Amino acid sequence: MAAQREWFDTDYYSVLGIGPEATAKEITRAYRKLARELHPDKNPGDAAAEERFKAVSAAYDVLGDESRRAEYDEVRRLGPMAGGGGPGGFSFDVGDMGGFGDLFGQMFNNGRQRSNAGPRRGADQAARLTLSFYDAAKGVTTSLNVTSEGRCETCSGSGARPGSEPRICGVCGGRGAVDENQGPFSFSSPCRSCSGHGRIIDNPCGSCGGTGATVGHRSVQVRIPSGVSDGQTIRLKGRGGPGRNGGPSGDLLVELAVQSHEVFTRNGANLEVTLPVRFTELALGAEVDVPTLEGDVVRLRLQPGTQSGSRHRVSGRGIEVTKRGTTTKGDLIVRVAVQVPTSLNDDQRKAVEHLAEVLTDNPSARAVYDESAS
Repeated sequence: MAAQREWFDTDYYSVLGIGPEATAKEITRAYRKLARELHPDKNPGDAAAEERFKAVSAAYDVLGDESRRAEYDEVRRLGPMAGGGGPGGFSFDVGDMGGFGDLFGQMFNNGRQRSNAGPRRGADQAARLTLSFYDAAKGVTTSLNVTSEGRCETCSGSGARPGSEPRICGVCGGRGAVDENQGPFSFSSPCRSCSGHGRIIDNPCGSCGGTGATVGHRSVQVRIPSGVSDGQTIRLKGRGGPGRNGGPSGDLLVELAVQSHEVFTRNGANLEVTLPVRFTELALGAEVDVPTLEGDVVRLRLQPGTQSGSRHRVSGRGIEVTKRGTTTKGDLIVRVAVQVPTSLNDDQRKAVEHLAEVLTDNPSARAVYDESAS
């Protein structure tokens, strides 16, 4: 990634509302929060919000990439030495500076500041997708409507009106920068003829105004694998912002929001369910039907004397999760809970009263705190 003039003029950390010491996770979290707040769908017709949305995307495009962030930090630390000291910026010829020369050489192409003319990767973009509990567990292919910057369809991203083509700048030869040698130093500044782009568009596209990109709605097909969880992010390669000057598109980061289920909960790859049962089924033992996420039932054998609140495992009826090429299948964990009748008829009451008389064991007595034992 070449150092751009805007690196010297813009504090990307401030754009995202974070400090230079922020971790990668904190950077991503700040970007997603701002992207949701400033998204054009939430701010229709708000030009200021749209500009901030673009600025936030540009900041994350640099800070969200580890190597580009390191280069940005170094360029900002060097300040004027790295090329921000005068109008248009400049860079030193540091070929004889040993290790520093290698560093500067990588950043500034052996003394000549790289321009905007080369291919530039598009910015990563964020979106949010709400899934049902079932779709998150089983996987689904769905459409995601995204409002973002995309390649202009009228000019296919060239920025030139259909039927015409951008031409190489004759002043800088397409580099986007011009050099001036002054003794031991080589100064480089953006080409004024092409504004540092290396190309000149004589007939700008009417749809994008020559930028090659437009902000609008687009539909993206998303394949969600089985076993995704709430808050997880899916990265779609090449489905983000358009690249510049032939550069690749950025990625689309889809944050998943999984809805709760009225019957099941999830613990990793395991499904959990609470099954109401009668006291007699626990006391005498029974076979009970347990619902599954697929809609069928499995039979669970309860032994006589099974306790309310006990947990039982049905192997292989949980969620299938694939991570790093390895697929695992969880279990269905069944918690049985006695369902106490809210009303009794006369016969039922008599039966319960008789049971209370013949059951002489008092479990609550064993739970009474004996002060003398302390």
